[in-house]
Amino acid sequence: MSNLDQAKGYLASDPNTSAEYLVKTLGVTKTYAYVLLSKARKALRLVKQRDGTWAHKIPMQTAIKNPVIETIDKQPDPVNNPVHYTTGGIETIDFIEAKKLNYNLGNVVKYITRADHKGNKLEDLRKAQWYLSREIAALK
Repeated sequence: MSNLDQAKGYLASDPNTSAEYLVKTLGVTKTYAYVLLSKARKALRLVKQRDGTWAHKIPMQTAIKNPVIETIDKQPDPVNNPVHYTTGGIETIDFIEAKKLNYNLGNVVKYITRADHKGNKLEDLRKAQWYLSREIAALK
C-alpha cells in the first residue's frame, strides 16, 4: 500500500489527522507528510472549516445516493480550493506552513506560485518582489 493510500485511510477515519502523525506512522519527512495530506484531502474532498478543522465536503452516502449533488459539488471553488493554489499537487498554504514561513515570505511564495494562473504574471511577480524587498529590508 502506498503512502498516499495510507494517508487517505487515516484521513477517512479522522479528517484532522496531522502531518506529525504521518511522520511518526509512515516514517516520512514533515514536508512530504504535508504533500501527502494535501493530495489525500483533495482526493477525499475534505474542506477546511471556519474553526480550522477538516470535514468531508458532503457525506459519502449522499454523494453515492445523489449524483446530482456530486455533479454540483464538482464546480470550481474559488474560496476553499482555488485552482491557482493547488497546481502542482500541493496547496500553497500547506507548503508555506510546512516551511514555517513568515508573512512576507509566505506572500512571496503565494504570488510566485500563482503567477502563471491568474492572468497577469508580471503583476504577481512584482507583488512577490515587493514582499521580498520588504523582508530583505527588515533583515538589514
